[in-house]
Amino acid sequence: MSQTSTRQIFDRPSSLADRFAATRAVMEGLLEPLSEADATIQSMEDASPAKWHAAHTTWFWETFLLRDHVPGYRLFDERWPFLFNSYYEAEGERIMRGNRGLVTRPTLSQVLEWRAHVNEAMQPLMADERCTDLIELGIAHEQQHIELLLTDIKHAFSRNPLGPAIWDRQPKARPAQQDGWIEHPGGIARVGHQSDGFAFDNEGPAHRVLLEPFALSRRLVTNGEWAQFIADGGYKDHRLWLSDAWAWLDRCNISAPLYWREGEHFTHAGWQERDPDAPVSHISYYEADAFASWAGCRLPTEFEWEAVARGQDAPETDQRFDAAAGNQLDTAAPPLPVGTGELFGDVWQFTRSGYLPYPRFKPAEGAVGEYNGKFMAGQWVLKGASCVTVRGHSRASYRNFFYPQQRWQFTGLRLAKDL
Repeated sequence: MSQTSTRQIFDRPSSLADRFAATRAVMEGLLEPLSEADATIQSMEDASPAKWHAAHTTWFWETFLLRDHVPGYRLFDERWPFLFNSYYEAEGERIMRGNRGLVTRPTLSQVLEWRAHVNEAMQPLMADERCTDLIELGIAHEQQHIELLLTDIKHAFSRNPLGPAIWDRQPKARPAQQDGWIEHPGGIARVGHQSDGFAFDNEGPAHRVLLEPFALSRRLVTNGEWAQFIADGGYKDHRLWLSDAWAWLDRCNISAPLYWREGEHFTHAGWQERDPDAPVSHISYYEADAFASWAGCRLPTEFEWEAVARGQDAPETDQRFDAAAGNQLDTAAPPLPVGTGELFGDVWQFTRSGYLPYPRFKPAEGAVGEYNGKFMAGQWVLKGASCVTVRGHSRASYRNFFYPQQRWQFTGLRLAKDL
């Protein structure tokens, strides 16, 4: 990442225009160490090429703001929406997701020219109050793709037999996490987004839920504990696994978290010795659930997690990347879960809650209404943000979601138990 783009995002800019520019700069800074081939490769269907992330986020600004709000605006290239639309049915046909890695043209330099063109064209809209909500959504959308770019390029580099590093710097060591439990008496809790700041539509409406007394672990499950689970035959004991999970283990030959090999794991700095005290990451919902059963505990519900976490994240006005807080888009170290004692910033934490609409939920009108609502089936809610989440992007009400077998993201777990 370039020093300029890093410095821009360390101290949260105050204006909408500055936050737009800073977010765009971070994406472009992450592209700097990549070759044309690095930026084009697609290592699996769940992942997308780095160049595609840079282009898709630019397509978003052009499609939802410039095209509709700048009179006479002409698309940079009328052929490219087909290539860089993701899943918006209202925007017409698009290239199949699994074929994104075949898009060798436009080149990365052409995509960067497009980005610069769109950045300039967006400036007049920054002062237009009618566009503020959409610009906020676009910034949050690009922040999500910054995280996706980092997780996707890690997967791509891990498939290279040479185990190349994106950053040569070594991860920083961190102290062990704090043991113990956070007890909650239960009762009626109000959950969901409850402030005037930005939130995605799936975080609301705020509503009340009834919680039974429970406790949430103060720390995340570690690599060392996961190694004990493996040594105890955890991946071979059918009693611990859901039926679909047991079939998945056999079908995919799963016996450890993604990126593990003997004593090591793959990172953005290449293969590194695995720290037993660091949080385990890159596990599926299936694995998280089985481990919780093995440990005599369970996964928390999303509402239990939120009830404990509310008010603990950095305020929305603070968008510093603080390595000590586990947010490591940081020039001093590559992204890596380190274990901080905080609920936010190391790994996304699986809950036992299905990803479903809240009471009275209604998706937004138009194409942007496809952003979240149509995915509310068959997935599980994760909370807490990871070491590659943009600081200021996380909050207690945030609802990430993945299918139960997916594990290329920085996903881990925090145990819960009944009281």
